[in-house]
Amino acid sequence: MQGAQALQGPGSVSFPATTRSRRRHASRPMELRTATVDMPSTIAQADAAPLAASFLRKHLLKLAAYTPIEPFEILSARYGRRPEDIIKLDANENPYGPPPEVRQALGSMAWPNVYPDPETRQLRRALAKQENIPIEHLLVGCGADELIDLLMRCILDPQDKIVDCPPTFTMYAFDADVNDARVVTVPRLDKFKVDVEGIRRAVLEHKPKVVFLTSPNNPDGSIMSDEDILAVLALPVLVVLDEAYIEFSEVPSKLTWVQKHPNLIVLRTFSKSAALAGLRVGYGAFPLDMVEYLWRAKQPYNVGVAAEVAACAALQNPEYLTRVRNLLVAERGRLFQALSDVPWLEPYPSDANFILAKVSGGRDAKEIKERLAQDHGIMVRHYAKKELSGYIRISVGKPEHTDAVMAALKQL
Repeated sequence: MQGAQALQGPGSVSFPATTRSRRRHASRPMELRTATVDMPSTIAQADAAPLAASFLRKHLLKLAAYTPIEPFEILSARYGRRPEDIIKLDANENPYGPPPEVRQALGSMAWPNVYPDPETRQLRRALAKQENIPIEHLLVGCGADELIDLLMRCILDPQDKIVDCPPTFTMYAFDADVNDARVVTVPRLDKFKVDVEGIRRAVLEHKPKVVFLTSPNNPDGSIMSDEDILAVLALPVLVVLDEAYIEFSEVPSKLTWVQKHPNLIVLRTFSKSAALAGLRVGYGAFPLDMVEYLWRAKQPYNVGVAAEVAACAALQNPEYLTRVRNLLVAERGRLFQALSDVPWLEPYPSDANFILAKVSGGRDAKEIKERLAQDHGIMVRHYAKKELSGYIRISVGKPEHTDAVMAALKQL
């Protein structure tokens, strides 16, 4: 995305201003005068950049926009299909939806007209009990994305550095750019393994403030070993471990590690396993000496009443969450095997609710994504970035979704 052009040169523009004098005659009209103020000369030109853009922080004029996933109603209009005829496997959403208690709770909210609890105490108490961690460590956000943004705003001064390990969740680099920070890139190794030695060198050479790790990683679903996480934690840097997809892995969460590692932050979300992506609820465990200041800096009413009510209701039915999780893990195995049987696809093992597949055999990954959408109403993810341009990512859905995907791929 190109930024607005900078305003050029001094100049002036005239505009009418009204003044009132003491009335001597009842019929005397109000006087009009012309006031002249100095403004950039290009404002007087018809094709000039808007005046408001001149007040923006200069680095934002070069900021590339984040590309979000479109919702059902937009896809319906674009492809001429009813929302119920679209198979949406492009954003790792949970197709089973939340526990029934969520809809019941949302339909009987007591005080939607009253501002929410700024400390989300009811939800934090439930999470503290579930995760076996003191409530003081926990902070809830409008999705984990808000907590990433909050961390950046509180930690990074302009020109400070973070370490990013692409290909991975692009929000880390995006938020760094928003905050005028610099991104030190440590590319992943073969099979998307984190380059721990590369991170060590980057920390010692560039002295970043934060390293972002994702486990399971998005977009490939790989999991980090405890050994590798501990090796990064041994470095003189803050480590943010994003566990948005940890419920789909057999590896336990590291949330409680925050109590013994003073440089560790762990982020989680209700978007995936609990199927509350549309209500935006994320949470994190933070070092006690840091979380006090994050409380001061966060927006006071950042989590809405509906979001907290829904998250609390979801936690009341762990049996449902476990059953749906197991269904998705089983279907992940079935999808992986089916994709492996396609001669021109190379799927990667995943600990998340999606599978990344390399497109080979002279096929074009972007064209496959577009044909699946246009011809079959099946949405999968393709990335414009060079390192992933030859891949597609498919979210794990219900068995009938896998059947539809495989039938469509056979026709390509």
